[in-house]
Amino acid sequence: MYLPPHFEEKRAEVLHRLIADNSLSALVAHGANGLDANHVPFEFDRNQGEHGILRAHVARANSICQEIESSSDGLVIFQGASGYISPTFYPGKQEKHRQVPTYNYLAVHAHGWLTTRDEETFVRGVNPTRQQPSPTRC
Repeated sequence: MYLPPHFEEKRAEVLHRLIADNSLSALVAHGANGLDANHVPFEFDRNQGEHGILRAHVARANSICQEIESSSDGLVIFQGASGYISPTFYPGKQEKHRQVPTYNYLAVHAHGWLTTRDEETFVRGVNPTRQQPSPTRC
Protein backbone atom coordinates (compact mmCIF):
# COMPACT_ATOMS: atom_id res chain seq x y z
CA MET A 1 0.00 0.00 0.00
CA TYR A 2 1.40 3.38 -0.97
CA LEU A 3 1.64 5.41 2.22
CA PRO A 4 3.27 8.85 2.27
CA PRO A 5 5.09 9.29 5.60
CA HIS A 6 3.01 12.33 6.59
CA PHE A 7 -0.16 10.18 6.50
CA GLU A 8 1.24 7.15 8.34
CA GLU A 9 -0.40 6.32 11.67
CA LYS A 10 1.85 4.51 14.15
CA ARG A 11 -0.12 4.78 17.40
CA ALA A 12 -1.19 1.24 18.29
CA GLU A 13 -4.35 2.39 20.09
CA VAL A 14 -5.58 4.20 16.94
CA LEU A 15 -4.87 1.20 14.70
CA HIS A 16 -6.47 -1.16 17.22
CA ARG A 17 -9.61 0.99 17.40
CA LEU A 18 -9.99 0.93 13.60
CA ILE A 19 -9.67 -2.87 13.63
CA ALA A 20 -12.16 -3.26 16.49
CA ASP A 21 -14.67 -0.87 14.88
CA ASN A 22 -14.46 -2.49 11.42
CA SER A 23 -14.36 -6.22 12.03
CA LEU A 24 -15.39 -7.23 8.49
CA SER A 25 -12.19 -7.34 6.48
CA ALA A 26 -10.53 -8.91 3.47
CA LEU A 27 -8.49 -12.02 4.28
CA VAL A 28 -5.87 -12.56 1.58
CA ALA A 29 -3.94 -15.82 1.39
CA HIS A 30 -1.63 -17.38 -1.15
CA GLY A 31 -2.07 -21.08 -1.69
CA ALA A 32 -1.44 -23.71 -4.33
CA ASN A 33 -3.99 -22.07 -6.65
CA GLY A 34 -2.57 -18.54 -6.23
CA LEU A 35 -4.07 -15.59 -4.37
CA ASP A 36 -7.48 -15.92 -2.74
CA ALA A 37 -9.41 -13.23 -0.88
CA ASN A 38 -12.54 -13.51 1.23
CA HIS A 39 -14.43 -11.00 3.33
CA VAL A 40 -14.46 -12.35 6.85
CA PRO A 41 -15.41 -10.80 10.21
CA PHE A 42 -12.51 -10.93 12.65
CA GLU A 43 -12.32 -10.85 16.42
CA PHE A 44 -9.37 -8.81 17.67
CA ASP A 45 -7.68 -9.49 21.01
CA ARG A 46 -5.17 -6.70 21.66
CA ASN A 47 -3.89 -8.47 24.78
CA GLN A 48 -2.47 -11.52 22.98
CA GLY A 49 1.02 -11.37 21.47
CA GLU A 50 3.13 -8.34 20.69
CA HIS A 51 0.60 -6.67 18.38
CA GLY A 52 -2.58 -8.54 19.29
CA ILE A 53 -4.18 -11.53 17.61
CA LEU A 54 -6.98 -11.88 15.07
CA ARG A 55 -9.43 -14.79 15.09
CA ALA A 56 -12.07 -15.67 12.54
CA HIS A 57 -14.37 -18.51 11.64
CA VAL A 58 -14.28 -19.70 8.05
CA ALA A 59 -16.61 -22.44 6.81
CA ARG A 60 -14.88 -25.67 5.85
CA ALA A 61 -16.56 -25.42 2.43
CA ASN A 62 -14.94 -22.02 1.78
CA SER A 63 -12.15 -22.38 -0.80
CA ILE A 64 -9.77 -20.28 1.28
CA CYS A 65 -10.00 -22.89 4.05
CA GLN A 66 -8.43 -25.47 1.73
CA GLU A 67 -5.78 -23.00 0.52
CA ILE A 68 -4.51 -22.08 3.98
CA GLU A 69 -1.80 -24.30 5.24
CA SER A 70 -0.86 -24.03 8.89
CA SER A 71 1.73 -21.31 9.39
CA SER A 72 1.25 -19.74 5.96
CA ASP A 73 1.71 -16.01 5.46
CA GLY A 74 -1.44 -13.92 5.20
CA LEU A 75 -2.78 -10.40 4.98
CA VAL A 76 -5.95 -9.00 6.56
CA ILE A 77 -7.15 -5.60 5.30
CA PHE A 78 -9.43 -3.52 7.51
CA GLN A 79 -11.11 -0.45 6.00
CA GLY A 80 -12.64 2.48 7.82
CA ALA A 81 -14.19 5.69 6.54
CA SER A 82 -13.33 6.92 3.06
CA GLY A 83 -14.27 9.70 0.71
CA TYR A 84 -13.47 11.27 -2.64
CA ILE A 85 -12.02 14.80 -2.54
CA SER A 86 -12.70 16.77 -5.71
CA PRO A 87 -10.07 19.30 -6.88
CA THR A 88 -12.85 21.89 -6.90
CA PHE A 89 -12.97 21.59 -3.10
CA TYR A 90 -9.73 23.57 -2.81
CA PRO A 91 -10.18 27.38 -2.81
CA GLY A 92 -7.13 28.02 -5.04
CA LYS A 93 -8.22 25.61 -7.79
CA GLN A 94 -9.69 28.33 -10.03
CA GLU A 95 -6.54 30.47 -9.75
CA LYS A 96 -3.65 27.98 -9.81
CA HIS A 97 -5.17 24.83 -11.35
CA ARG A 98 -2.65 22.68 -9.45
CA GLN A 99 -5.00 20.63 -7.35
CA VAL A 100 -5.77 17.05 -8.31
CA PRO A 101 -8.50 14.68 -7.13
CA THR A 102 -7.68 12.46 -4.21
CA TYR A 103 -9.27 9.87 -2.01
CA ASN A 104 -9.00 10.01 1.76
CA TYR A 105 -9.33 6.69 3.55
CA LEU A 106 -8.55 4.79 6.72
CA ALA A 107 -7.07 1.31 6.40
CA VAL A 108 -4.98 -1.13 8.40
CA HIS A 109 -2.99 -3.91 6.72
CA ALA A 110 -2.28 -6.67 9.24
CA HIS A 111 0.39 -9.14 8.13
CA GLY A 112 0.97 -12.40 9.95
CA TRP A 113 0.90 -16.16 10.03
CA LEU A 114 -2.36 -17.94 9.28
CA THR A 115 -3.07 -21.04 11.29
CA THR A 116 -6.11 -23.27 11.31
CA ARG A 117 -7.82 -24.75 14.34
CA ASP A 118 -10.70 -27.17 14.17
CA GLU A 119 -11.42 -27.89 17.84
CA GLU A 120 -15.12 -27.40 18.58
CA THR A 121 -14.54 -25.44 21.81
CA PHE A 122 -12.20 -23.01 20.05
CA VAL A 123 -14.50 -22.48 17.05
CA ARG A 124 -17.55 -21.92 19.27
CA GLY A 125 -15.58 -19.32 21.25
CA VAL A 126 -14.84 -17.08 18.23
CA ASN A 127 -17.17 -14.06 18.28
CA PRO A 128 -16.26 -11.25 15.83
CA THR A 129 -19.00 -9.01 17.23
CA ARG A 130 -17.49 -8.99 20.70
CA GLN A 131 -15.99 -5.59 21.40
CA GLN A 132 -13.18 -5.12 23.88
CA PRO A 133 -13.06 -1.97 25.96
CA SER A 134 -10.74 0.75 24.80
CA PRO A 135 -7.59 1.27 26.85
CA THR A 136 -8.03 3.90 29.52
CA ARG A 137 -6.34 7.22 28.85
CA CYS A 138 -5.11 9.50 31.61
